[in-house]
Amino acid sequence: MTEHVVDLNADLGEGYGPYRVGDDAAMLAIVTSANVACGFHGGDPEIMHATFLRARENNVAVGAHPGFPDLWGFGRRIMPFSPEEIERQVAYQLGAAWAMARHAGHRISYVKPHGALANLTERDARIADAVIDAVTAIDPGLPVLAIAFSQLELRARARGLPVLTEIFADRGYDEDGHLLSRALPGAVLHDSTHAARRAVDMIRAGAIETVSGRHIPTRIDSLCVHGDSPAALDMARAVRAALQHAGIAVRAPIL
Repeated sequence: MTEHVVDLNADLGEGYGPYRVGDDAAMLAIVTSANVACGFHGGDPEIMHATFLRARENNVAVGAHPGFPDLWGFGRRIMPFSPEEIERQVAYQLGAAWAMARHAGHRISYVKPHGALANLTERDARIADAVIDAVTAIDPGLPVLAIAFSQLELRARARGLPVLTEIFADRGYDEDGHLLSRALPGAVLHDSTHAARRAVDMIRAGAIETVSGRHIPTRIDSLCVHGDSPAALDMARAVRAALQHAGIAVRAPIL
């Protein structure tokens, strides 16, 4: 019998200065990987260092989580940068994450784009290539954590960059297997019991579940729960408990 194994990741370290987003300390006791903001959409040296240090203490893997320079919009607004500019912005943020993780005695294990940047890499091959170019220039052995069926996943595989494929426990999918726009009904799931049950079903099936209930097969290395909502901890706890109750091993990927 094949063992089901999945990583559980969340976006953390997204506060800035005196402002905090979510309960990172509590979330780091639940997840197995933390996507740490690199200072553009959130994060600063103090928050990054504290997040990397606590992640190391909890045996949680860490990844760089680059986004657009958009503190005001939390990195969720598309900004008019060229692919070349985006490449340099990702490289800049990866450098900051690598340095701060090393300073905290940890190491960056992967790169996962954030917010609007991630949404662009889902459908725009030029932006996906910009992210890949940045990662490859710094460390061609560093995996990208890519949305299932995204251009980032497809282009990274085609170019030989290691890829971890991600699905979302608390987001809805359209009939093509892409994330629903947050402006649409059903895009964000708030019922933790439903989301946890759906997550188990998707891992067992090795498939995304669309809004109609259809399953689209995909590789699943990691399952994301968002850390910036008021009910984030309840969602994360429910998802992890459901996975473990179903006999699904929850651990960071071994590459």
